[in-house]
Amino acid sequence: MSYITKSKTFRAFSNRNYALFFTGQSISQIGTWMQRTAVAWMIYSLTGSTLKVSLVVFAQQFPSFLLSLFGGITADRYSRYKILLITQTASMIQAILLAVLILSNHYVIWEIMALSVVLGVINAFDVPARQPMIHEMVNNKEDIANALALNSAMVNMARLIGPALSGIVLKALGAGFCFSLNAISFVAVLISLLLMKFPKFVPPVNKKKVLHELEEGFQYIRKTPAIGIPVLMLTFMSLLVLPYDTLIPAFTTIFKGDAATFGYINSFIGLGAITGSLFLASMKREQALKKVLLAGAATLGIGMIIFSQFKSFPYAMPFAIIMGFGTLIPMTSCITIVQMEAASNMRGRVMSYVALCYFGMLPLGSLLVGTISEKTSVPFTMACQGIISILIAVLFWKSLMRKTRKTTPTVQVQKEALDEVQ
Repeated sequence: MSYITKSKTFRAFSNRNYALFFTGQSISQIGTWMQRTAVAWMIYSLTGSTLKVSLVVFAQQFPSFLLSLFGGITADRYSRYKILLITQTASMIQAILLAVLILSNHYVIWEIMALSVVLGVINAFDVPARQPMIHEMVNNKEDIANALALNSAMVNMARLIGPALSGIVLKALGAGFCFSLNAISFVAVLISLLLMKFPKFVPPVNKKKVLHELEEGFQYIRKTPAIGIPVLMLTFMSLLVLPYDTLIPAFTTIFKGDAATFGYINSFIGLGAITGSLFLASMKREQALKKVLLAGAATLGIGMIIFSQFKSFPYAMPFAIIMGFGTLIPMTSCITIVQMEAASNMRGRVMSYVALCYFGMLPLGSLLVGTISEKTSVPFTMACQGIISILIAVLFWKSLMRKTRKTTPTVQVQKEALDEVQ
């Protein structure tokens, strides 16, 4: 343990609350990826349609788009710790209901979509609370960037393990057992949360009207280019590039594989993602993140273009790793930049706008990608997405690399005053 606490890559583990959070979430995220993989495979195996897969993605993520701003306000007004206890318990109940539905063998696609909508509503309040709460878990603020990067590494380690396990369980036991294991995994999260210790929550004295707080958050992002530009880039990536995962089930057919093959493809993508996470965690400071953000988008584009042209599973997998690396870098870089730049009293609302851009554009992009792939072909659609990713990196280069103040003068004064009070 002494080595871990001294290591630059793992220095955030010296914070007890964060170490507990990391442990619980590591187990739960594996279950989450097992469920996500199983749902996509079930829909594709039942319908053979990438458009139907995109509809399930839409059902799960569009509610988060509609409600994430209110989730951000909730995260700024109330105890994020208590919010997480509620959302994680609700997610466990959703997984139990899904498992019961499938194991009873009496289900139709609309029922799976309805439960996906429920999960989307839960995530709308979970994400804006969970991401900023990392700040509350880390005592040494110099470790925040490292904690955020390790958090991404944890999620993508689960993305490596979860789909592979899901493919094996799907083939041997069926989707119902994947959902059951996901439900059980939430026990680890709840135990880790109950073991954490936080100062007593002090609610804000002056609660403004919801619409005023939403407007305040939007104006803050608009007047802070260091935050607004990365968020805008993530918006375009989420709409036009990142929904490529809608197409992955179809590549199982192209590779002449089965459920296990689908799980392995996702695991290779996860291997690339965790490599990217560890790369970010090893960075000394966040000042190079803008260049890394741009390079990640370009890398993703190159990986997608080449991956889409292969019809052989073994030859395509090295480029699945590159895709995973390129997927992780822009997302995590953007979130880290936003978290580091935002004032503490605005962090929940800023993250809710990030969630709005991601969860709003991704389901719309999934529908777009699913429709185009059925009109043309899956490889052609992914190749076009890769080209777009490279173009986004080129178009945002000048605006991202332009030197800007972190905040407007007024906001900077407010931020410094808040930091002094806290």
